[in-house]
Amino acid sequence: MHPQLSADHEQARARLSPEAYAYYAGGAGEQQSLTEAHEAWRGVRLRPRVLRDVSAVSTGTKLLGTALATPVLVGPTAAHGLAHPEAEVATAQGAAAAGSLLVLSTRATRRLEDVPAGPWWFQAYVMKERSRTLDLVHRAAAAGASAVVLTGDVPWLGARHGATRAQLTAPLEPGEAQDPSAGLETIGELAAAGLPVLVKGVLRGDDALACLEAGAAGVVVSNHGGRQLDRALPTTCALPEVVAAVAGRAPVLVDGGIRSGLDVLCALALGADAVLLGRPVLWALAADGSAGVERCLRALTEDLAQVMGLAGARSLAEVTADLVA
Repeated sequence: MHPQLSADHEQARARLSPEAYAYYAGGAGEQQSLTEAHEAWRGVRLRPRVLRDVSAVSTGTKLLGTALATPVLVGPTAAHGLAHPEAEVATAQGAAAAGSLLVLSTRATRRLEDVPAGPWWFQAYVMKERSRTLDLVHRAAAAGASAVVLTGDVPWLGARHGATRAQLTAPLEPGEAQDPSAGLETIGELAAAGLPVLVKGVLRGDDALACLEAGAAGVVVSNHGGRQLDRALPTTCALPEVVAAVAGRAPVLVDGGIRSGLDVLCALALGADAVLLGRPVLWALAADGSAGVERCLRALTEDLAQVMGLAGARSLAEVTADLVA
């Protein structure tokens, strides 16, 4: 783990209430998926190139038309108000300052209209009352979101140990609960708002193809931070199959256990176009607000640039599959 992320984690643990820390940190079931996440990235081995001119290394990229300084993005996580008084506003400011992109959660503490400080996407759940979901997506489009991230792996909430959301924030109204009957048709329903839709929670190649055929503009390989189905495949292991199935037709992003620039390099070499951070951003937010979020993202981006140079890659385009053993 990068030292900055370790320091943020320790500060956050000291500052957060035990209940808030447990809510953020906990996983589902026996928490096997949670504990396996980072170790899976550590199992990837690299084949660096030598005697390449790496005097200038760029981490810049473009996703769905948005130019970014880094492929390290802020993934959707709920209730940032538990970590810092400025909540998602501070997170958005930190992400923008680092040249990154925020994916704003449906379960955010702040109104979505109050949050945007830079490029951002909106994360959506399919609720039992579909009109609520569609209203949020239209509001996000009007407020400047450039894409929708549809979370597809929460037909029901996983059995999570530790604090529950209801213990920390207002309980959901009946119509706001996830709709277990939601199918691939929801991709088109959300796309009708005029924004590209990425589907998050994909761990299989056949699911990735089905989502693209139903109109998705991209997929996010994710097991929900180990908070849904325990023993779900680590994203490190699922990523190559999804990348092979998508075959360059759309962006593939990945999250889960990424804690260093080396982890990011491995994810990119395995075919991801970008990565998403969850808990590390929450720890950084709790440690030092927007400045903490910016510092966290810059630290991983600088770390990525260094290991790219060591691997003989001057740009993300040169981080290719032949770097992986």
